[in-house]
Amino acid sequence: MNNIYIPPVVKNLLIINVLFFAATYLIPSLNLQTLLAVYYFDSPNFRFWQPITYMFMHGGIGHIFFNMFALFSFGSILETRWGAKKFLIFYFITGLGALVLQMAVQAFEVHQLIGHFTLFDGWQKLIANQAQYNTIAGIYGGGMVGASGAIFGLLVAFGVLYPNAELMLMFIPVPVKAKYFIPVYILIELTLGVANFAGDSIAHYAHLGGAIIGFILVKIWKDKKDTFYTLYE
Repeated sequence: MNNIYIPPVVKNLLIINVLFFAATYLIPSLNLQTLLAVYYFDSPNFRFWQPITYMFMHGGIGHIFFNMFALFSFGSILETRWGAKKFLIFYFITGLGALVLQMAVQAFEVHQLIGHFTLFDGWQKLIANQAQYNTIAGIYGGGMVGASGAIFGLLVAFGVLYPNAELMLMFIPVPVKAKYFIPVYILIELTLGVANFAGDSIAHYAHLGGAIIGFILVKIWKDKKDTFYTLYE
């Protein structure tokens, strides 16, 4: 274990995520889930810092475990390749990109239901329709947490840069190359997002947003031979 190397940005992201997770459950009086999760921009719970802090919050032990395992596994390789500054830029841009797509989808849903992106006088229209009310209440009252959007960006970047790397997956007994597994995973997320199954609380469009922004960024950086990173030195 002493020979395991974790680059500095990945190490600090791991520490911050674990500290936020521990504080959420050990000090419930802080109400961090409401304060630091990100809410729809028109929600009374929305705060300007949430587009950043939501990336460090998680909904349960399984959620944080898989995200942090992926951050360690793929993030360490990418940070070693890119360097700390470029990796950190990539991580936050993909996390923000995830949020933008998720909020865009929510805004579309709100507009479809009440004719505009913010409530204004919309409550009167919603009272007569319980299904609409439940949908709006879920958008306005439900916060989003997790580093998953940024993690999907890392997954896609890894797949583009190392397409023939073989991944060992818990539910598949044989290694699968990244260029096959990652596109299938993204397609599954798209299918689940469009299907919008009842009871599914996962922000699939946030995952897709992180993946899309990650793909665009890594293609630009790869095609331009890292000139973007040179500008930030």
